[in-house]
Amino acid sequence: MTKPYKLLRQKMSKKSREASAEKTKKMLKEIMALKELRNAMHLSQEKLAATLSVDQANISQIEKRTDMFISTLRSYIEAMGGELDIIARFPEGEVHINQFMEID
Repeated sequence: MTKPYKLLRQKMSKKSREASAEKTKKMLKEIMALKELRNAMHLSQEKLAATLSVDQANISQIEKRTDMFISTLRSYIEAMGGELDIIARFPEGEVHINQFMEID
């Protein structure tokens, strides 16, 4: 069973949450690999693995992949408290692709 990052964040001190929020705002303006994103969120592979109920080695493999299932990427992002949004960019504008949204 996965635990949302927001539950882990609630256990942090107010000062830590504020520092984390500021760093997150800065980070969201950057382009980065999954490993860099996880590090910016102050999460170890072990913590993320526990949240996803997988082995640490699975997290390492995910972070090294250049090609993966969208569902794998979505789970990884959601385990950090994020939400995956797939956007196609054209000169005329952006289109949010909903074909890959999770079905309840």
